[in-house]
Amino acid sequence: QLKSWLERRRGAFLKPGENRHLDLPRGLLLIGVQGCGKSLAAKATAGVYGIPLLRLDFGALYNKYHGETERNLREALRMAEVMTPCVLWIDELEKGLAGGNDNTGTSRRVLATFLTWMAEKREQVFVVATANEIDDLPPELVRKGRFDEIFFVDLPRPEIRREIYALHLAARDFDPAAFDVAALADASHGFSGAEIEQAVVAALYTVHGSGRRLDTADVLAD
Repeated sequence: QLKSWLERRRGAFLKPGENRHLDLPRGLLLIGVQGCGKSLAAKATAGVYGIPLLRLDFGALYNKYHGETERNLREALRMAEVMTPCVLWIDELEKGLAGGNDNTGTSRRVLATFLTWMAEKREQVFVVATANEIDDLPPELVRKGRFDEIFFVDLPRPEIRREIYALHLAARDFDPAAFDVAALADASHGFSGAEIEQAVVAALYTVHGSGRRLDTADVLAD
């Protein structure tokens, strides 16, 4: 769904002059379970559009001096505008804009600066933000119109878990056909993609130095 959604907006974003009747896409918000591929999807968006990927780290923007944090944010956004067309990836957005315990008001001012930029930007900067806890996000950020769409990234289904096992085994020079990936997928109900990868990694360490090759039982045991 995400791929098809991006493809439908590809022309409007990359060639706005030829699609004047369409609004320039703003970006999207990815929320959901940790370790299930939100950051990977953000990176892949740049690949789908074939444009540079920039990462904005809100944690690096904060400064103890009044007004400096907002200035840092404006400079970072201005730099992104110079790099157009590009994808601006903002990881763990809630940690930069939640500000529940911020007594100085810095988080609120940063939020206001970011929202103003989102509403007024005309440059080809496609924002892809990720968040683990949507409850921690300010309501004015997630209302309709801020982002073009919000996608929820859930735990992988059985068929997807089989593909994830196959990918990580193949990436480590193992033939997935030599493993019972269906049994592995059934045994990993409720696992995230990151946890599946670590199951393979842990099994490799278990057999390391034993002189034998990794098999399905080893992965199941870990």
